Amino acid sequence: MKLNKMSIKYKLFLYMTVLVALMLIMLWMFQIVFLDDFYKQIKTNDIKASAENISDNIDNEELDTLLDSLSQQRETSIKIFNEDGSEVYSSDLYSDSTEHGMRYDDFYKLYQKALDNGGTYFEISNREIFKGGPGGENPFVGNIKEPRRDFAQSMIYVNIVEKADGSKAVAILNSMITPVDATVDTLRVQLIYVTGITLLLALGFALLISKRISKPIIKINKSAKELAKGNYDTTFNGQGYLEISELNDTLNYAAKELSMVEELRRELIANISHDLRTPLTMITGYGEVMRDIPGENTPENVQIIIDESKRLTTLVNDILDISKLQSGTQKMAFERFNLTQSIREIMLRYTKLTEQDGYRLKFISNEDAWVNADTVKMSQVIYNLINNAITYTGEDKSVTIIQSISNDRVKIEIVDTGEGIAQDMLPLIWDRYYKVDKAHKRAAIGTGLGLSIVKTILDLHEGSRYGVLSTIGQGSIFWFELMTA
Repeated sequence: MKLNKMSIKYKLFLYMTVLVALMLIMLWMFQIVFLDDFYKQIKTNDIKASAENISDNIDNEELDTLLDSLSQQRETSIKIFNEDGSEVYSSDLYSDSTEHGMRYDDFYKLYQKALDNGGTYFEISNREIFKGGPGGENPFVGNIKEPRRDFAQSMIYVNIVEKADGSKAVAILNSMITPVDATVDTLRVQLIYVTGITLLLALGFALLISKRISKPIIKINKSAKELAKGNYDTTFNGQGYLEISELNDTLNYAAKELSMVEELRRELIANISHDLRTPLTMITGYGEVMRDIPGENTPENVQIIIDESKRLTTLVNDILDISKLQSGTQKMAFERFNLTQSIREIMLRYTKLTEQDGYRLKFISNEDAWVNADTVKMSQVIYNLINNAITYTGEDKSVTIIQSISNDRVKIEIVDTGEGIAQDMLPLIWDRYYKVDKAHKRAAIGTGLGLSIVKTILDLHEGSRYGVLSTIGQGSIFWFELMTA
């Protein structure tokens, strides 16, 4: 089975088992395989440190006391000679050391080797020792008639030291390396038990931990599959640790958002279908009347067909505009232009509406404002905001456009006198076809997609700001700001 196809429970179990196995292998290696090497290295460092200490204190008046202390603490035999061969100090604490019983010729050979080696010489050699037997050193084997032969390694370090008066002394240090075979055998037996117990505990603990860690993830995965099937009422409540809690919150938020998106999608389809069906029905109906009933082929009926066809075209174009803007396929063409003059020209195009339907549109500005923006798209923003205000204004059919300039920014406000919007609904009105009262109202002008287009265009203008202020029963103020140029 490949690792990427294993469940998290078994993968965690495998990882923890491997980790414990590696730790046990390291324990065996250091305690059994490399124990002798570590022991020798420690003894080597001790004897060299002792030689360095002697070199630093060779002229000390209390040298004998220091040497006795070093000899006892580090189990090292120490002899110091002058260059003429006379002995200065000798510690005979360890009768089985190599120095014990050495002849003068042996010491002289060591001295020569140190001279040839630049003042120091170090060697490790095997040595046969005798223990037990009558009068032997081991009281527990004293009843053995013949002494027991054993082998040990002897460590010798020679250091030629220069005194303050210019003369030289030779320090010879000897330490026995005790065989560690018995210790290794003892440790091996202990490690067998330790390994067995540790493996059992580790396997049980790894299984328990893997289950506890994987359980909430498996639970979340099960809920996620339900969410993928379209069940947006699914809740994620896996517990166990911080990351799972945070993942719960994220997935619950995602489920809530997906539910809202799905609801908006359904409403969008229903509303677009409504807005498509209405002009198509009117076009078909008036066309059939003009075909079947004599005298109905009038300019008024033809104009209705033309108006509804234009409305249908506008709706399709708005949907395409939103798709292009949000997908990034339609680029902005920025240029410096007079925003105030652009608004004045737009206001002139509403003359017929104000004359025929009684709408009162008013534009207030103190000075002309120049901005760096996409002229066509900003005109579309103003059109859509005015159309939205006309659709939802009050019975007085009053819409006011206010321009103000402050701190290198120009602000455009479109004010209506409609029913207003509840505060908790304000963040949602920029969604396509979002309806505050859930009762779709056919726009007097436009398609109902205007605010979504406004939001998308303004988001593409760097430094722009926009928003809405509304009070129930007093109307709404839609506004946006641009940097002046």
